[in-house]
Amino acid sequence: MHLFTPNHVSLIAACYPSSSALASSGPEYRPNAQDLSKLTYYAANRPGKINKLGGELEKRVKAGCHKAQYGNVRARASLLITLSVLRALAVECRRDISLLSPALVACLKVTLDSLSSDLEVVARAASVFTAWCTFTDGHVIEADSHLARDYLTVLRRFAQLSTADVKSVDHELRNRTRLVGLAALTGAVNSEALYCSSNQYKPQASIISRALLFHAMNADLSALDECAEAIKSNATSIYLAEFRSRPVIERRAASIHAHVDGESGPSSSDVLNTSLRALQHMVQHSNGAQMTLLMQATFESLGDLKVWEKLDQCRWLAQKACEWAQYQYRYAVPTRLVEQLLLIQDSSICTAQHRALATMVPTVFTSPVPLVNLSTSDIISNLITLVLRRVSIDPQDALLPLLVECISSLGTHIYYSDQIQDLAGELVSRLVTVEMQGVTGRDKEHGDRRRSQAIRCLLAGLLGLMRAADGSQVVSDDKNIPQNTPSSSVPQNNDPSQRPPSHLSRRTRVSGEVWHETLSLLCDGDYSVRNDYAHTLVDYLRKEIPKRGDTTDENGVRRSRPLVEGSPTHQANSIGILLYGDSATRSLHATHAYLFILATTSSLGISFNSTPSPAYSTSGDIPSIGVTAPTPQNESGPVHGHGADPHGSSPARKSPGLLARTRKISNAQRLLESVPEKVSAAASASLSDYALILYVLSAIHEEVPTRGLLVGLPMLMALHETTEVEDGTNEASKQRIKVIHELLARVWLVLGRVWECTDLVDLAEKALLTMKAAPTLPSLPEFIPGVLRPAQTEVRFPPIEAEGAVEPWSNVNAEEALAMLVSSKSVQEATGLDRQGLLRRCSAKWTVDMALRDSADRPNNHRMMEGGSPLLKLSPALMAIENLSLQSLTRSVRGVGVTDLRDALEGRAGASNPALVRRPSVSTLECSPSLDLRSSPLGLTRSRSRPKKRAVTSSAGEVRDVLNRLGIGKQNGSSLLKASFQSPI
Repeated sequence: MHLFTPNHVSLIAACYPSSSALASSGPEYRPNAQDLSKLTYYAANRPGKINKLGGELEKRVKAGCHKAQYGNVRARASLLITLSVLRALAVECRRDISLLSPALVACLKVTLDSLSSDLEVVARAASVFTAWCTFTDGHVIEADSHLARDYLTVLRRFAQLSTADVKSVDHELRNRTRLVGLAALTGAVNSEALYCSSNQYKPQASIISRALLFHAMNADLSALDECAEAIKSNATSIYLAEFRSRPVIERRAASIHAHVDGESGPSSSDVLNTSLRALQHMVQHSNGAQMTLLMQATFESLGDLKVWEKLDQCRWLAQKACEWAQYQYRYAVPTRLVEQLLLIQDSSICTAQHRALATMVPTVFTSPVPLVNLSTSDIISNLITLVLRRVSIDPQDALLPLLVECISSLGTHIYYSDQIQDLAGELVSRLVTVEMQGVTGRDKEHGDRRRSQAIRCLLAGLLGLMRAADGSQVVSDDKNIPQNTPSSSVPQNNDPSQRPPSHLSRRTRVSGEVWHETLSLLCDGDYSVRNDYAHTLVDYLRKEIPKRGDTTDENGVRRSRPLVEGSPTHQANSIGILLYGDSATRSLHATHAYLFILATTSSLGISFNSTPSPAYSTSGDIPSIGVTAPTPQNESGPVHGHGADPHGSSPARKSPGLLARTRKISNAQRLLESVPEKVSAAASASLSDYALILYVLSAIHEEVPTRGLLVGLPMLMALHETTEVEDGTNEASKQRIKVIHELLARVWLVLGRVWECTDLVDLAEKALLTMKAAPTLPSLPEFIPGVLRPAQTEVRFPPIEAEGAVEPWSNVNAEEALAMLVSSKSVQEATGLDRQGLLRRCSAKWTVDMALRDSADRPNNHRMMEGGSPLLKLSPALMAIENLSLQSLTRSVRGVGVTDLRDALEGRAGASNPALVRRPSVSTLECSPSLDLRSSPLGLTRSRSRPKKRAVTSSAGEVRDVLNRLGIGKQNGSSLLKASFQSPI
């Protein structure tokens, strides 16, 4: 028997009306105001008593819930008053809210577990929960595991209420129930309890995001846009307007009610607006790590809700997530989307989740929202991995076109000038590997199909990437369809107003050094690959290849440059580049070589069973064939020859595609060996292949006419010579020769139009009039850049039924056509050569071997001294060093001085001056970063400087060498090194 009642118990009991008045205390069910004020004053000034107050209130809540479950009206009224007391204590004791937290959260858990169907009780509990969320700092959840467990249970209960499907005729009760639950979740979203601990963020985010996404994913797209616009125009929360805008002591907690007299019931739009506002606040308040966890929780929630099929809503959600996220953390959205695709890449079928994720990625990239800190290199590497993995599972996988679109859309976000070139280099590197090694898969019988599909996917992504970088839409235009193929049935868009809009980009264009690695695809064994690559190459020629020295108008006619650009100095420099070659010219050499091979060879494709050439091995002697231009990362140390680095740090040993590049060289050698002197029926090219050759040659002469003229005319003459066969040729060979003559006639026609040579146009048109009978070059199907199309089939030569089936025709006389072209004034002005010089250059002997050599050759020392780096001009003495590596030259900062002369006289020259030490080294000036045919029987081998033993004592030759380097002494006329001073007489 208690003799007295504790003070805290008396203070709490005084807040309740008498037992007889409890039932009639509604509808407010408020505690006695004066006694409640005494209680809160007592608690605020005696923090040590808060724990006891919480324990007493918890007992009352448990008792009231137990009785109210069975319809006890007084117990229910007492419970509502107890919840009001709890909220008042939470508001007034905000400084010491952590002391009240365990009891308060326990009371909410018991209430929601017992009376979750009583909307008024739930609304009062949500009001208490919101007050606690407003003032807590969240650290108590991390410290108290029991409190954390109860808190997650309460959060889960409110989440269930926010998605409750209450049966009602007018849906008013359902909407009110959902709004109460969403109001409580809004309090949690705006609470520091969600963001203070990384360990507690993920479970909370999983519970909250599922409830919020339920409304977003089940709404129409128009309703989502309308609510998002309303939120954007009014960003103030209707529940917690002052969250984080004031210190904790000055914050005000929102009060939640189930119903207000005189108000109509809430609509579904109100529910959607509330959920989207809470979702927006959740995204806005999350940092980078939390955004990653939130995206993971979002994926799990979409899977639980089974809404991956709703692609429009998924795309809307991805775009809004980027828009709402903090500026520096937006990169987490596309990064997590791609990573989630990687996690499910091994699925044997393309699921709805695959499709949704793959459509969300380009939506994010093509949106106007900037994405800083985005690792484009990692993104494209992961996407390429996904493509190859899906191809290995099923070459016809439905996800592949979507992944190609993802790769293409990455080009819309450019953050530095070389970004597209770097990404293209990554794609080209993987293309080379797939081309030579194929793609492994479960079914070994369809290896060729997997390889071809992988190449086509990467080609489509590469082209789409470049197109997206220039702001062009993925639609066809008038330059994507061959305009010189006869009887083309493809509708062409010739209206300039209907062309896709594009903007000038300051990005670096994809260089010829990078593109050079892909040219061998012109001779691939699969026609679908050859077709796709030819269209990709034409697009590269029209929009990417450097065109210095070449200008054409929109109709493909060669036009002169303005007077300022056409100055003698500028013209001389341009002509020098066109004659001696830059990356674009070298690429054109290789292009013509592979086109010639395609037109004449009897063996196309890759021989995977063939062994590499004996000239190569897997040691460090194999040349490193890069896919990008030399980068500064190789300029940090001297370049040594084989054996200088015992740990194998040479570029060749570090190349991941070394085996693929070795096979590439061997395959090029095999293709060269199969090129015949004369065209025969054994050639592998089909009618469609000749149409592709015409398509590429036409693009070359229209886009880079001067380069195309100087590089391509010798090849045309050589191709014409292959058709000069004896009279006894069989009908099949005659059929092929006729097609080649038609191809050449149409190329001459293009040349005549480009250079405005009317005589040549008339000559070509007269010859074409005699070639109307079959077989003739077919038209090419429509090509949409950046889109993975179904594999195209080729048009083959028709069978020869009887003798004389091939009707007679007259071809263009190559010598006559050449004479007309070199006599053209516009040709002479553009090239800077007279008629004899042009005739001599264009009629020179041309072979595939020579063209491939020219495509691999770098500019010689004189041209580098004229247009190279300033360091080479300022340090000509370094050119006498045997190691002619550009990287070594640009790193040399120490000249030859008096100390070196003294060391040479004393016999210490080799030890004192590293510039005079003759070390064995490999000359990179004689090595190409792409296909190097000089290391094969087709060309010269790489030069390697011979090691020289360091002299122990001085010698006259060594001293003379130092004197010559200092510019003192007699200089012979052949030396490139001039004396610095006049020699005394």
